[in-house]
Amino acid sequence: MEQVLGLTAIAVSLLIGLGALGTAIGFGILGGKFLEGSARQPEMIPMLQVKMFIVAGLLDAVTMIGVGIALFFTFANPFVAQIAG
Repeated sequence: MEQVLGLTAIAVSLLIGLGALGTAIGFGILGGKFLEGSARQPEMIPMLQVKMFIVAGLLDAVTMIGVGIALFFTFANPFVAQIAG
């Protein structure tokens, strides 16, 4: 039982940590490409900005799905129910 709880804690920390790392890298690339595009064609800034915010929302959504799964494993762990029952 303790091993399952310990490994679940490690898995949860990896889910949240790697999700945050991936989002940080994604936002860095996204911001850099937005600045490159706006420097090349300043008249396209409004269109590029809208697309940048859509992609930023998708980046955050993927991370929040990982956080949701991590919270599920933290508070309603199905593996503990299999061992106990």
